Amino acid sequence: MASFLHPLASRRLFLQGAALAGTSLVLGRQALAAGEAAYTVSPWQGAVPPLQAVDTQGKTWRLDGLKGRAVLLNFWASWCEPCRAEMPTLQQVADLYGSDKLLVLAINFKEHPARAIQFAASTGLSLPILLDPQGQAARAWGIKVFPSTVLVDRQGWPRQRVQGEVDWTGAAAAQWLEALLKQ
Repeated sequence: MASFLHPLASRRLFLQGAALAGTSLVLGRQALAAGEAAYTVSPWQGAVPPLQAVDTQGKTWRLDGLKGRAVLLNFWASWCEPCRAEMPTLQQVADLYGSDKLLVLAINFKEHPARAIQFAASTGLSLPILLDPQGQAARAWGIKVFPSTVLVDRQGWPRQRVQGEVDWTGAAAAQWLEALLKQ
């Protein structure tokens, strides 16, 4: 038996969700301004989902083909202000470690490839940008907050999930990355 929401109830639920999202963004920005973390870190739990995605150059990436180096899977979208704010620090970390040691894959969530390419060009981003036009990769990896980053060790095992905006050049991120590179 199907259940249908009255159009006004559906609109009300949408507006309530939008208000909560806006409040979360404001609170996150206030936390950053106060020097507090605007992110949460949790250990990875569960199986390792497959990852197969095509980047903006047409190259297919598979997680199982990246063993031997640590990987950051960063799920983002250009409409997400915290995503845009953290992206330069992801680029800096990728440049610092080099892709043979730490590979940062920026997985764009449900946007037209032209939009992702335009964002990369306008910001000088040279990270591989993988496309997730239907959101299948994000769903498989349990991503519900943007940005979210999954830290994957050199053996291909996810170790941690970081939800929210992070300064990847900061002390906390340096500890996570050093631990990741040792595993």
